[in-house]
Amino acid sequence: MKDSKQFWEESAEKYIKSPIKNEATYQRKLAITQEFLRSDWNVLEFGCGSGATAIFHAPHVKHVLATDISENMIDAAHRKAVEAGVKNIVFQQGTLDSLALRNGSFDAVLGLNVLHLLEDVDGAIDKIHGLLKHDGVFISSTSLLAEISIFYQWLVSGMQLLRLAPYVSRLSKSQLISKLLNSGFTIEREWQASHESVFIVARKGCQEVGST
Repeated sequence: MKDSKQFWEESAEKYIKSPIKNEATYQRKLAITQEFLRSDWNVLEFGCGSGATAIFHAPHVKHVLATDISENMIDAAHRKAVEAGVKNIVFQQGTLDSLALRNGSFDAVLGLNVLHLLEDVDGAIDKIHGLLKHDGVFISSTSLLAEISIFYQWLVSGMQLLRLAPYVSRLSKSQLISKLLNSGFTIEREWQASHESVFIVARKGCQEVGST
């Protein structure tokens, strides 16, 4: 399979220019996220891509640190923020493992369409739990490769063998929720527009209140 950093560096321009696949779903995720964010919060978004989501939420929080594995993505996101006049975002190239991030320093962590691209999902979730303050939230949207058709699973595997696709974890929803619970999170909100992905708000350090 293709190295993830190389894949996203080469795919950045095409990714940034691509339209959102389902605008209604994207807007619903933004709206749910807004329900949880607070004006005095420090927010981390890892895997920020084009920066569109970070830029949208920035006016509603104190500060956003937006990171991505791809330098090309970060450059484009920075330009977009400047054009939008948003000044409370810092864009930084790197990953959860490579960046010097201080534990307990974020009120919210956003990981949107990125967990399934990580080889060590458990390690990433543990890292996020540590980065959050008590009662902080981890908001994620994750593709569930284990729950798509066998044909598409084979297609992804074939593309990886041809070095046309990066690593993708074959997660199911139950596996992902178990990983979050095992790391000490409780599930505060769960929403699915389709069986192929799940949007979850998980909270650190409080009792579970259920799903909607």
